[in-house]
Amino acid sequence: MRQLEALGTFGYLLWRVGGTLRYTWRDRRRVIYQLDHVGVNSIPLVLLIGLFAGAIIAWQAAYQFKGMVSLSVLGGQVVRVVMMEMAPVLTALVISGRIGASMTAEIGAMKISEQIDALRTMAIDPVRYLVMPRFLGLGLMMPILTLFSVLIAVLGAFLVSNYFLDITSQVFFQSVRNFFEWGDLLGGLIKGTFFGLIIALVGCYKGLHAGEGAQGVGIATISSFVTSAICILAGDFLLWIILF
Repeated sequence: MRQLEALGTFGYLLWRVGGTLRYTWRDRRRVIYQLDHVGVNSIPLVLLIGLFAGAIIAWQAAYQFKGMVSLSVLGGQVVRVVMMEMAPVLTALVISGRIGASMTAEIGAMKISEQIDALRTMAIDPVRYLVMPRFLGLGLMMPILTLFSVLIAVLGAFLVSNYFLDITSQVFFQSVRNFFEWGDLLGGLIKGTFFGLIIALVGCYKGLHAGEGAQGVGIATISSFVTSAICILAGDFLLWIILF
């Protein structure tokens, strides 16, 4: 029963967020702040993760292709895996730890210090003031961060292929061109958008329902990351069925 109640409360929060989207232009300053906070400030971390992800995938693919498949197709296959799977999922997991958990901690601290009650006293909707800008911020920035991750992962894969596997740049990028499909990239960006919305909703929901005291906020923060990670992986499976 508790799980059903939580699911219903989560759905009600989503419905209320949808109702506040009409105020996006009026609240554009808070939305722009979130775009900068969750997006621009996350770029260095996303680039670092993407670079090593591409390098690791290239090594693993070369090991699995050895003796069975020509390494001339390595570039194209690595890029397809990165676009469809690794870039959106790894980026989402990193953002859920960096941004989603911080959203929970921030809103949870506001809840236990009665700042959210103060907003209601002043006739300010907490969902519109706190949740909607974060929802839009992550929803808009996640596909952009995913695209950055794809590009830097291709660079990481190329560096490994060129310097350690003796694959020339011409062979690598010719393979990328041969196997590249816009549908794969579009599917990865759709995944990124979906994951961003989920991270924002889960992070804000956990913050709004955090327990009392510092311990309650800490538990909510941990629960936010774990729940977001589970939703990302479950959503990835469902989106694979739908998109590909």
